[in-house]
Amino acid sequence: MRQGRKYLLVYLTGALLICSLLILLSRVSSAAASLDIKESQNFSPGPGLPDQNSTGSIVGNDVCLECHGEPGLSITLTNGDILDLYVNPETYSASIHGQNNYACVQCHTDLGNYPHPAFTASDLRDVTLQLTKVCIRCHSGEYNLTLDSVHSAAQAEGMREAAVCTDCHGSHDTRQWTDLKSKILLPSARLDIPLTCSKCHSEIYHKYQGSVHGAALTEESNTDVPTCIDCHGVHNIENPTTNAFRLKSPELCASCHTDPMLMDKYGITTDVLNTYVADFHGTTVTLFEKQSPDAPTNKPVCYDCHGVHDISRIDDPQTGILMQQNLLVRCKVCHPDASSNFPGAWMSHYIPSTSNYALVYYVNLFYKFFIPLVLGGMVALVGMDVGHSVYVRTRRGKPPSQ
Repeated sequence: MRQGRKYLLVYLTGALLICSLLILLSRVSSAAASLDIKESQNFSPGPGLPDQNSTGSIVGNDVCLECHGEPGLSITLTNGDILDLYVNPETYSASIHGQNNYACVQCHTDLGNYPHPAFTASDLRDVTLQLTKVCIRCHSGEYNLTLDSVHSAAQAEGMREAAVCTDCHGSHDTRQWTDLKSKILLPSARLDIPLTCSKCHSEIYHKYQGSVHGAALTEESNTDVPTCIDCHGVHNIENPTTNAFRLKSPELCASCHTDPMLMDKYGITTDVLNTYVADFHGTTVTLFEKQSPDAPTNKPVCYDCHGVHDISRIDDPQTGILMQQNLLVRCKVCHPDASSNFPGAWMSHYIPSTSNYALVYYVNLFYKFFIPLVLGGMVALVGMDVGHSVYVRTRRGKPPSQ
């Protein structure tokens, strides 16, 4: 009986010790999770895929926000830059990632445990460049397109400021750019694209803002007009200074200016490409593009006459090329000896009709009938003469009738 009581006492004592130990461990873990991050080492993005902590469970965003939801949270990098570590919960919840309930550690894969690994970035730009690697895991297709872009080429040459993913898309405020079903760019995104590009290309943006396209977009919110990506692309942005880009640039302009539904809304002719290709300038450029796409050519393409980012209305008194004096200035770039009546020989991009260049239209119409009649008449005369000769020779070969 005494021995049974002894064993019972041992079991109760052991159980009490185990419970006490578990309570102590839970309190230590809770205290560690609530430590001020400013007193700890901080995160560095890693290439791995794990999004779980050592217990095998995904760390919830609420755990991260216990520290990172504190406004003013920051650290000083080795070069003296101040890195803001505060994440606005509402901003993240409104982002495309937040709306799809992505956890912080699904991007910051090495931060599932605490304390965080040592922070390796030397300055703020280094932080951005390191975190860009996070995007590749989910967006490898888009990343592969950037490898041949002008931005990646600049990065490879040591230009750290060249744009990477988060420079354009943001980080915790990443928004939705396209309709999920149609994959078509959202109108709000089209309005914001020039502003996004202006963060690096501010001078070009100011020119675009004053152009016929840019003014329609920024002042009238007209999403029909082209934005940066319509001409330059999105992730696979080409170098616009190459001969190949120059030679194919008329096709970029034609993608909008040969669309009947789009051009009818603004009373613009869709004959621009056909009339350009039909004249000497366009024919030469087309041949170069097909035969020698990398060869330089001095024949004008659309932007040589109309401008690049500063395209104006053709009827603008100061710069519009519908005005003969303005067009002459453009012509003299290639034809320095051009006289004042030189531009008059060009019929713009209009095919002659009763409403446009009526005299040329009626002259063409006259010759459409006159030339066939003349040639047809000559053929008829020759035919009649040949027929008569055959008839005469045939008659001579026959014996006289009795």
